[in-house]
Amino acid sequence: MAENEGQEKTEEPTQRKLDKAREDGQVPRSKELNTTAILVFGAVGLLFTGPVLVDGIYKIAKHNFTIGREELFDASYMYAHLGDSLSEALIALAPWLVIVLFAAFLGPLGVGGWLFSTKAITPQLSRINPLSGLKRMFSMNSVVELLKAWAKVLVVGTVAYLVISFFFVDTMQLQKSSLKPAIADAVFILINSVIALCASTLLIAIADVPWQQYSHKKKLRMSLQDIKDEFKETEGKPEVKGKIKQLQREAAQRRMMGAVPEADVVITNPTHYAVALVYSGEGASAPVVVAKGVDQAAMKSREIAKENNVPQMEAPPLARAIYKHTRIDAEIPEGLYVAVAQVLAYIYQMDMYAKGMGAKPDRRPDMPIPEDLRVPADNN
Repeated sequence: MAENEGQEKTEEPTQRKLDKAREDGQVPRSKELNTTAILVFGAVGLLFTGPVLVDGIYKIAKHNFTIGREELFDASYMYAHLGDSLSEALIALAPWLVIVLFAAFLGPLGVGGWLFSTKAITPQLSRINPLSGLKRMFSMNSVVELLKAWAKVLVVGTVAYLVISFFFVDTMQLQKSSLKPAIADAVFILINSVIALCASTLLIAIADVPWQQYSHKKKLRMSLQDIKDEFKETEGKPEVKGKIKQLQREAAQRRMMGAVPEADVVITNPTHYAVALVYSGEGASAPVVVAKGVDQAAMKSREIAKENNVPQMEAPPLARAIYKHTRIDAEIPEGLYVAVAQVLAYIYQMDMYAKGMGAKPDRRPDMPIPEDLRVPADNN
């Protein structure tokens, strides 16, 4: 780890590093985007719920400005009056509050997505370390946050000034209007003001989102040694990989041994090689090797063949050639067609002879093997 700390982190984080960071609760977040989402949806909500708000505000105002003398001095009535006003306000604001709540849940989907991680809220001493705090205060991220704060003040302040200037005369005229029209005009001014403010925060959010994504990936950057260590950890230690390969070989060995009983013939060395062939004769262009092995695997193949009455034939040059030049579940090479055909014909004749349905073959087949497919006896 000490060696890694001195290396420059110039490489982009791997997907595994990003996934681990997400598990730890580290994802890019844009507060500006969340704020903008709430404001935008709030403004849109005002457009749709404006009439309900106007009607609710009118009822509350009328209810509060039309109190009789006796009711004014009755303390019990004032409590009931306050309760009625709060109920009316809640009913009027409920649709808009639901829209804003929906925006609050929708905002995080823009950058980072929803994330529920207990690690993010787990107490950590590094968060209250004064030295770490000073380091964060004078980091590039702090400088960017300061510039964003000034930009927000400048942009929002400018837009607010323009909105106030634009609606100043209309706002002053509200005091000359009757109650209900004044409320409707006030809501109209409010909605348009919020929309203008939303437009200003949207500019800041558009600039903030790519910065947050860049800052998050930069924080997770890796050195070349980090990538190598992760690759070793992902692929596993050499001894573990060796064990996996051993298990894979054993599984393949069991699968091959399971195919021997279905073979038409097992050609042997006989002391070193053994190959099992299947030839269906129905649309197959050539015999297929279903199992092959050397030493103990060859001995096991012969034992299984004997137990299942699978014909065996000693043909060392042919066994070596098939073993060397053919894969499992693959057809034999074209150069060995004649030799294998002679073996299959010989096995068939011997089977007919054993059943009393034919004459015994007078000699073993020649089994010619092309020079390019021959394997010396000492070649394993």
